[in-house]
Amino acid sequence: MKIRYIIYFVVCLFILSACSEKHPSNNKIDSFSFINQHEKPFGTEDLKGEIWVVSFIFTNCQTVCPPMMFEMASLQKKLMEKGLKVEFVSFTVDPDLDSPVVLKEYLKQFTSTETNWHMLSGYSQETIEKFAREQFQTIVQKTNTSNQVIHGTNFYLIDKQGYIINEYNYTDESYVEEIIKGIKKIDK
Repeated sequence: MKIRYIIYFVVCLFILSACSEKHPSNNKIDSFSFINQHEKPFGTEDLKGEIWVVSFIFTNCQTVCPPMMFEMASLQKKLMEKGLKVEFVSFTVDPDLDSPVVLKEYLKQFTSTETNWHMLSGYSQETIEKFAREQFQTIVQKTNTSNQVIHGTNFYLIDKQGYIINEYNYTDESYVEEIIKGIKKIDK
């Protein structure tokens, strides 16, 4: 009889542990500190306990970056209207060109609210290529044959512990609804 209760107890524990909330990804962002558009150090220590959305852009981009920035600014406005507190982090993929001053001017083209948007630079090309690949499993590649940088175009939702929750294609019509659902789920 006791064995039956022990087995029942173990099965219940197994079921309950399967229902517990886990990170959808085991990918926790490693600690970093770069330079923001105000020429101040900014990194994971500043983002502790915050939900954040990440993008990869560069100011000389002639294709995808302007629409990405418009979408990010639109997302910023929608989240603020819904009372959702989120930090936005954009890593330049062309750090030799994109100084903090250049990034600050670029950001002004898309939003007047930069208090929760951090445009980061202050690292080498090699560093951002490795960082994007290892932390976000996305490509960043600067070629010698063009002034354009190849890079991923997804937005990444990061939880308060620094784990990647999901990535979103900004061209999907439902991405805003999906990212809001994701934010509400982790902001309990």
